[in-house]
This record gives sequence, structure tokens and C-alpha cells, in this order.
Amino acid sequence: MIIKKLKLHNWKNFQNVEVNLTERNFIIGPNAAGKSNLLDALRFLRDIAKQSGGLQTAIEQRGGIKKIRCLAARKKPNISIEVQLGEPNESNPTWIYLLDFMHTGGGVIKNQAKIIKEKVYSAMKNEWILDRSDKENEDSETLKYTHLEQITANKDFREVQIFFQNIEYLNVVPQMVRDSSSYIQSMNKEDFYGRNFLEKISKMNERTKTSYFKKINEFLKLAVPQLEALQFSKDEMGVPHLEAKYIHWRAKGSKQTEEQFSDGTLRLIGFLWALIENRGLILLEEPEINLHAEIIRQFPEFIAKIQRNKKGARQVLITTHSYDLLSNPGIGTQEVLVLQNTSEGTLINKVEELDKVKALIDAGFSMAEATIPFTAPEHIQEMNQLNLFD
Repeated sequence: MIIKKLKLHNWKNFQNVEVNLTERNFIIGPNAAGKSNLLDALRFLRDIAKQSGGLQTAIEQRGGIKKIRCLAARKKPNISIEVQLGEPNESNPTWIYLLDFMHTGGGVIKNQAKIIKEKVYSAMKNEWILDRSDKENEDSETLKYTHLEQITANKDFREVQIFFQNIEYLNVVPQMVRDSSSYIQSMNKEDFYGRNFLEKISKMNERTKTSYFKKINEFLKLAVPQLEALQFSKDEMGVPHLEAKYIHWRAKGSKQTEEQFSDGTLRLIGFLWALIENRGLILLEEPEINLHAEIIRQFPEFIAKIQRNKKGARQVLITTHSYDLLSNPGIGTQEVLVLQNTSEGTLINKVEELDKVKALIDAGFSMAEATIPFTAPEHIQEMNQLNLFD
């Protein structure tokens, strides 16, 4: 099951957008267009659905509704997210989840969110099995909590809750992975940037762990010169480490832990692990950072190969600025989402919907050649004409 369609109203950069998604999606656009904020709408649903999560917590983590609401919001200041879930090759959704909420409180009353509407549609039953738009039997307290986050209330659509709960976001920050002391400090704390990456590996059963490392080693031997094998270990204090053996002039080679790994190697290991391990939706932020251009050029096809060979549907959303990544000839016009800034919020279009860009593709231009100039700042060429020292 994947996300087939996403609708956003007043969510950060997006005043009112609707986009169909495929199994593999590349999100491009100028700086500050909202690429990360688009992914964050899905992370938001994950934060509601996960254990010890919830609506109020998810909003507080983002600084409150005022930080979430689109600056272009007009007469209707509510925020809504609608997600349609279904099988990749089927046109009709299996599930529809809609959440609509607004700000409440102020002054001596705590600022919180109030649910305006929460609805769930089931294709199996061919009806809306949850509809909280009629709130006669609810009060100000019950409207602070979604049914999605309540285990007793979501039993009829538990599949939706589990889907959101399993969304994986990854944007590895190498410095956090290297900081061994952070392992002690971060116990039971969630982190998407690599601080808990080694802790997560340590909790896996040995058979699965060995299988994953075998697959990752196959890729790393091609991508990282002289690397012979990557394995997991723990030091005398019980702190987990990644340990790599490199081919060396010494007969037995040499070993390094993650503290000596390059930034690119750590990011690559994190991305590979997420792609191999996760069976649901994976959100990747700019995987090209710190990696060689040729590795990035091969990345789209590598993702497609994993999607073909892994049992169960898998969906990947990637934000990128990379010319090399978008140069891969296997990327289709329906897979690339182009974000464009306007005074009324950011718009989202697929390349196949943009006549000027699609015409270039049809004329033989690569995806990178057609889209990178299209998303560049309009007056960026004037940058070289600036005189900053008068």
C-alpha cells in the first residue's frame, strides 16, 4: 500500500494543493519552496499515529499552529491534510484519511488545536466509517485528540494507523552518528538524523542484522574504494559501533569505526539501511550531499531495483537539487514533482503537467537539463554582476 494522493490546505508553504503520487517520487524546486515542508506533512501524520505521539504533541513539536499555518491563508484559517492510500496498480483508494483542525485558546487558556473534522473512508465497506464533522456528542476535551492516535478508537482502521506509524524519515547528520556519547544520552528518544542509528541496529536480531549487512556490503564494495567489509560491533562499554575493514598494504588490512568514516560514507550507509529495512513509505532529504556524482547518478535505478525485488509495496519520496541524480534516464515525467513559489503559496505540478518542461523532455533533453533551469531563481545570473565592495 502506498500514498496515492495528498491534499494540503494551509499547511506551511501550501495554501491549497493536491498531488497524485507514485511509488518513486523526486521533489524539486527552488530554495524555500517547501520541499522539506511537503515531507513534514507526512511526518506530522506519523507523529500523531506513533506510540506516545498525538495531535497536540505533533503540533507543539513544530512550534504551534501559528508556525504551521500557511502565510497565504485567507478567510478559512483551518489546516487540513487528506491522504488517500491504495495499491500501486489500482486506481481507486483503499483508504482515505482526512484531518481538519484549527487553533484554539489564547490569553490565560493554553494554545492548542481543535479538531474540526476527522474522517476515514473504507473501500471494503464502501462508506465513511468515521465522520467527526458532526460534533454533537463531543466537547472541547475530546476534540483535542484524534481517533487515529487512540488505540481503542482506531480499531476499524488500524491499517491506516500502522501505515502512518511506519513512515520513515531520514536525513543522516554524520556528526551525530560519530558522537558515541550521544548513544547514552538518547536512550528512548527518537531522532531522524542518525543519533539513534547505531542503537536501532543493536536491537535487531542477529539473523536480520547479518542479512542487511551482507546486502549493504555488496553496494559499499562498489561505491567506497578499498572497503572490504562493514560489520557491527560493541566496545567494552557496550556502546555500538560500525566497523569497516579496508584493504591495506598490511596483510590483514586495517579497521576503522564510524568515527573515522567520511561524511559521505555515513550518509550512504544510512540511506542503504533505510531502503533495505523499511517496507513502507521512506522520506529522504537530499541524498546527494557528500556523495560522488556517479553514485548519485545510479541511485534512482538502485531504488527501483529494491522496489521490484522487495516483497510488499514500498514508496520513496526524495527531495533533491542534484543535476546528477535527475540525469538518470529511467526517471519518468510522472515521478518528478516541481514546486513553484507564488504570492498565494507554493504550487505543485508533475513534469508531465508542465508543457514547457515536457516539451524539452520530448525533444530529447534529460530530466536534469529540462527541470534544473526551470526551477532556478529567475535573476540568479545577476549574482555575478553584484559589486559588494563599493
